[in-house]
Amino acid sequence: MGIAGRAAVGFGRKLAGGDRDEIDAKLTQQAAEQLFTVLGELKGGAMKLGQALSVMEAAVPEEFAEPYRDALTKLQAEAPPLPARKVHRVLDEQLGTRWRDRFTRFDDAPTASASVGQVHRAVWSDGRDVAVKVQYPGADEALRSDLKTLSRMAGMFTAVMPGVDVKPVLDELSARTEDELDYRIEANNQRAFAAEFDGDPQFAVPKVVASAPKVVVTEWMSATPLSSIIATGTAEQRNTAGARLAEFHFASPARVGLLHGDPHPGNFMLLEDGRLGVLDFGACAPMPGGLPPVLGRMVRLALDERFDELTELLRANNFVLPGRHVTDEEIANYLRPFTDPIHTESFHFTRSWLQRAAGTATDFSSEHFRTARALNLPPEYVMIFRVLLGSVGICAQLDAEAPYMGILTQWLPGFTEDVRRAE
Repeated sequence: MGIAGRAAVGFGRKLAGGDRDEIDAKLTQQAAEQLFTVLGELKGGAMKLGQALSVMEAAVPEEFAEPYRDALTKLQAEAPPLPARKVHRVLDEQLGTRWRDRFTRFDDAPTASASVGQVHRAVWSDGRDVAVKVQYPGADEALRSDLKTLSRMAGMFTAVMPGVDVKPVLDELSARTEDELDYRIEANNQRAFAAEFDGDPQFAVPKVVASAPKVVVTEWMSATPLSSIIATGTAEQRNTAGARLAEFHFASPARVGLLHGDPHPGNFMLLEDGRLGVLDFGACAPMPGGLPPVLGRMVRLALDERFDELTELLRANNFVLPGRHVTDEEIANYLRPFTDPIHTESFHFTRSWLQRAAGTATDFSSEHFRTARALNLPPEYVMIFRVLLGSVGICAQLDAEAPYMGILTQWLPGFTEDVRRAE
């Protein structure tokens, strides 16, 4: 309602001869401040959507981003804590009334909190340091209700990110709600990742110690959060984190058969030995055989600038809305701002680059925006694109240089196969 009211006032000022760009900039800034302040005060679906949006903070123009950058960062790892007595009640229900016998120490104060649960540090009975993730009582019903409400309000988010359709993101989040609310599913996902990356020189995943529907206990991981590296990390740390993050999202579908679906800095850490620590496996999508080969073929065609073939491939795979017409040239012009990382062996991801690319695509008056209105994101690709774009957004926040092409060449199905077919 606040955003709608300000929009009406802004429209009146435009009619009265006010400067359009200045008015739009002020409205966008005010909308962003209000929206992310509200999201930051809520648990459940509102905060989850805020976390999904927060990884693209680097795409927001600097003059708009500064007022709420701190709020966006907090959305990645913070929420009001659950009182100790309620935590104990959940543990009674999930681990039995003698749950304390399983621990030699349990800290009542949480070390981290997020959208549907919070984490406590403890010592397991065998002496291992562990993290105990406890789901908020009633989080399941609250999350379902929040997501339904937010779906009805999806249009208001265009006030912050014009041209970005939030509804597919909400639909995809809703579809995975049930899996994420059952911590046994999360524990099984984490077991699969931990087994594959056990002893890996690049990635570290804590092992699962115990699990129940609303509680999961894993080994404790001590490392530097990516949010700290974004704020004060060295160039070496930033580059290492960016390269590891990009490779994790491309490699894990091929190696584990699962896509980690929650890309925000709160879920990643950098260990002293340079390994990327990965947390929170509640939102994972099955990817047997790796990412869809059609994505690799699309990247190869874009790299080779074979836009006539790319346009046909997009149309054949429902990336173009039925009845809409787009030309090869329009597709070429639309994609070029985003293809910089694949035209060089090593690419420097920066906020300014991402702002330029995102700004081109979301400018209402541009031909790129008109092209975007003819394009479609099939439901089966929503999570993939959200994760890969989120990974790029974090790399831009890190100001990282990463060997992106080498990673794609190694891990993206369909990319090298298309080279052989072309030859």
